[in-house]
Amino acid sequence: MSIKKTSVRVPPALRGWVLPALILLVWWWAVASGWSTSPLLVSPGAVWDRAVQQLDSGELAVALSASLWRMAWGFAIGSAIGLVFGVLLGGSRWFDRLVGPSFHTLKQISLFAWIPMLSMWFGLGDGAKIAFVAMAAFFPVVLNTFEGIRSVPREHIEVARVYDFSPWQLLTRVIAPSAAPSVFTGIQLSLIYTWLATLGAEYLLASGKGIGNTLIDGREHVEMDLVLFGVVVIGLVGFALSAVLGAAEKRLLAWRERTVARY
Repeated sequence: MSIKKTSVRVPPALRGWVLPALILLVWWWAVASGWSTSPLLVSPGAVWDRAVQQLDSGELAVALSASLWRMAWGFAIGSAIGLVFGVLLGGSRWFDRLVGPSFHTLKQISLFAWIPMLSMWFGLGDGAKIAFVAMAAFFPVVLNTFEGIRSVPREHIEVARVYDFSPWQLLTRVIAPSAAPSVFTGIQLSLIYTWLATLGAEYLLASGKGIGNTLIDGREHVEMDLVLFGVVVIGLVGFALSAVLGAAEKRLLAWRERTVARY
């Protein structure tokens, strides 16, 4: 009963901030009260000071722009190829029988298992990192595009044939609108995976500028304030990407009465 009363008092727009605020409060109390004196748990104030230092020196801007640049290229390449591949896989039984088994086998291989091969093909620089990120974007777009096209009701196809739709009209007026929600879900997953893959690539491949390398620098110099600052930045970027995608879905798929993003 008390939980229900508390949730009513908190404005709906702020309820998502309750848990982070509680975690921050417990974190601050644990350090300020002396409950934890471990150097591995620095105070929120130390992390804030590090954030100010990173902003003032421009190091954050350089690292963040480098990571987002790799993510953008990897996402653009992987999702574009994945969209074409998914349309072919879902729209052509012949193409599905020809390459489907190979694709479904490759998707079972962990992305990290490709790193040794990618580093041999593209070296240890940005080429290998972008290729790794593109692979992370490729698979969710293919799978959701495939499922979206295969889920188009047969009745819709038959009605289009009755009205003698051309292949282009069938694609743009029947298949694309029906498959759009699933395709958009694939793009959403792809963007989230590319952000995670960008950090993984920066962490596992050669050093350079990037948020992943900020974490490495903090670990190597045992600067937990820098590590925690990097984690906060990663979370904020992920939150921003999710918010942008939610807004885009709400606008582009407004014709749906109710979407997952609105629950």
